[in-house]
Amino acid sequence: MAHVERGPIADIDDAAQTDEQRRSRGPWARAALELLRRPKAVFGIAVIVLLYGGGVLAPVLAPYGFDDQDLLAAREGPSADHLLGTDFVGRDVLSRVIYSLRTNLIVTATAVATGSLALGITLGLMAGYFGKRVDTAVMRMGEVFLAFPGLLLVILLAATVRPRVLEWVRGLEDATGIYGLAQWGVADYLVVFGALAVFSWVGVARLVRGQVIQLKAMPFVEASKTTGATAPRLILKHLLPNALPPVIVVVTMGMGAIAGAEVVLSWLGIGIQHPVPSLGSMIREGQDVSILRNQPHLILPPVIVVGLLVFAWNLLGDALNDVLNPRAR
Repeated sequence: MAHVERGPIADIDDAAQTDEQRRSRGPWARAALELLRRPKAVFGIAVIVLLYGGGVLAPVLAPYGFDDQDLLAAREGPSADHLLGTDFVGRDVLSRVIYSLRTNLIVTATAVATGSLALGITLGLMAGYFGKRVDTAVMRMGEVFLAFPGLLLVILLAATVRPRVLEWVRGLEDATGIYGLAQWGVADYLVVFGALAVFSWVGVARLVRGQVIQLKAMPFVEASKTTGATAPRLILKHLLPNALPPVIVVVTMGMGAIAGAEVVLSWLGIGIQHPVPSLGSMIREGQDVSILRNQPHLILPPVIVVGLLVFAWNLLGDALNDVLNPRAR
């Protein structure tokens, strides 16, 4: 069979067809494909999926229960039975790390969903679109939160509110007959993610507000108003989708900070409490200098996991910024 050489016109046609296929995919699909071409994004996604995926599948993947004790095997180093060794009361360190990742995922996801996404985006849209008194009220409220050190207020809120929330959870157990909620750490989850959510909305709200103010002056918004589009339709169909790219970048980078804040609260002893496992409580239990010298397996695994997790979220946020921010290209 004779070989047919391709000329420059055929190459131009292929390039035009490729560009047409890219445009037909839509902006979000193109952004996703561009993201997957960046090594730092792939590394960040892989680490996050691996760690949090292990936490979700903890009952299947963990070789032992997070609170199973074997006093005869306390403080043993890594072995075939315990790959990362055991802690002070013979609990498997690997199993506790895996279950602790599930705890961190629950707190981080709920705090971001309720604070940065629900509160931040909603209040930012309202302040930017309606302006005047609504804008003044939202921004002044945000300035009050920003006037104080965020982490210190989170610590204060978590320390003072927990007894009341625990009392409410126990009352709920008595009223519904569903016992074990307090033991499962429901009160701790509510306190920690609630405290983090209360102080995580301000930055997102200010960002969304600025985006909406700019978008309101665009011709397509004015055209929609002349056709009789209602305020909810303008906000949800035109303003919100166009304001999302920078919000996604900020929220992704903030995920690492929220995950780290959960660890800090548990490390201080006012976050997730026993028997629910937490990376912060594991670090607190093994933070003595003598332990670091003689039994480093008690503190190094949770510290390394926390560092990897925060690093992966920051890498992913940086890659998203390169893809979604036109000025960064």
